[in-house]
Amino acid sequence: MRSVEWLGSALRVLDQTRLPSEEVWLELRDPGEVAEAIKSMRVRGAPLLGAVAAYGLALAAVRSRAASKEELLLELEEAAELIRSTRPTAVNLFWAIERVLKAAREAEGDVEAIREAVVREANLIAEEDVAMNKRIGKHGQALVPQRATILTHCNAGALATVGYGTALGVVRAAVEAGKEVHVIATETRPLLQGARLTAYELLKDGINVTLITDNMVGYVMAKGMIDLVVVGADRIVRDGVFNKIGTYSIAVLAKEHGIPFYVAAPSSTLDLSRASSEVVIEERDPREVTHVGPIRIAPEGVKVLNPAFDFTPMRYITAIITEDGVFKPDELLKRYG
Repeated sequence: MRSVEWLGSALRVLDQTRLPSEEVWLELRDPGEVAEAIKSMRVRGAPLLGAVAAYGLALAAVRSRAASKEELLLELEEAAELIRSTRPTAVNLFWAIERVLKAAREAEGDVEAIREAVVREANLIAEEDVAMNKRIGKHGQALVPQRATILTHCNAGALATVGYGTALGVVRAAVEAGKEVHVIATETRPLLQGARLTAYELLKDGINVTLITDNMVGYVMAKGMIDLVVVGADRIVRDGVFNKIGTYSIAVLAKEHGIPFYVAAPSSTLDLSRASSEVVIEERDPREVTHVGPIRIAPEGVKVLNPAFDFTPMRYITAIITEDGVFKPDELLKRYG
């Protein structure tokens, strides 16, 4: 499964808010449409956000009527600022934007040379993502026993990346290696990415999956039903990992029950120059909590807290799996610091 396709003058993406009931593909034609798709969660998942952000700049470049390099670079900076404003926590988005802008600034030649450099860099980011995910899967599957039940949270699969997946890339690689894998997926309130997206992906691939509510994690661990936990990440800093809200609770429960807790993410998710105190956690629309779809489930006027992510300190993490290998938390800084 591939979640994004560059069409030359438009970007084709799968609308993830419509899954699993229907597969609807959107054609985004300018940076504003890209920004809206990111903000509304039509596209989501840290690695995919990086690729889509890069393509947002590619759209700005191919649609530009700039007469000079300076004008085009200014338009790219404006598009970058618009896309940066959509979601503050996932670092891949910012990483990809800076990488494309660097390619644009360093391009030699005329306006057309800059356009070509921007599109080339966006395509390269997308292709690298798939290759990195497959290497993550290869390294991660070595941690999976021949028969194993893996708990995962949110969606860190092909839908959250350009293709293959990070946490679900580990699952896919283990299945491809002939291992007998059963996945327990949390529903992941409030937007139900586990119920809607992870279950959808795994069923589509014929991988054994059982869906549970978020508040069942302690129960299944206490019953001895979980062999390991594998989750993705939206930003990895010096002292821990930011991921979908609820990840911290799962990590604490895994530690209590002696269950390995792994984080699978490409090196583009690393932000080791920062500590957790320097990261803004996105606070989302209260309607995501008070409503399920169009249906209100909470009383009018109730106060709502709706952070999109939480922070898991390194002491709860067994290892982090990147495209370069498996690293204990203290080894990560040595490798990438």
